[in-house]
Amino acid sequence: NAGTEADVYISVYGERGDTGSRQLLRSQKPNKFLKGQTDIFAVEAVHLGHLYKIVIGHNGLGSGNGWFLDKVVIKDPITDLDYTFLCHRWLDQGQDDGNIARELTVTDASTFPGRQELELKREETWAAEKWKFQEGNTLQFYNSLTCGFICLSPDSRVDALGDKKNKYGKVFFMWMYA
Repeated sequence: NAGTEADVYISVYGERGDTGSRQLLRSQKPNKFLKGQTDIFAVEAVHLGHLYKIVIGHNGLGSGNGWFLDKVVIKDPITDLDYTFLCHRWLDQGQDDGNIARELTVTDASTFPGRQELELKREETWAAEKWKFQEGNTLQFYNSLTCGFICLSPDSRVDALGDKKNKYGKVFFMWMYA
């Protein structure tokens, strides 16, 4: 009973506006919104830029109108980006919190506008720091909350007592804040 026979509506919100409420009418499947099924709909709209949220719900009409929605994925044909909106909840007046509509925010990190710049910085940082993780090096992590060290030695031993002396040769400090 996770599917629905009710009319389902969606509103898509982006940096340049929204679609308004649109009924999802024609799925590529003969029967839409069945349990365990993935439905695909085409929604025509002006380009909204980067998407950040959707509102999806149903009208609550028809027998078995409760619906368990796993997720919504929107593919932008202009940018070729996928936007994922996780739900994994009931849209049912008799289940969960009783709501038949949900506001979902984008959860796919790949759609973040600065993703390419952040990935480049991550790669540069790793290139500069990966030498610390070469075989034979010992790492000491300092926790400012406990004022103690945790040592990860080359032979895979972990010293959680935090000997502050450099008895392993090359030791690199990494600060952890709680």
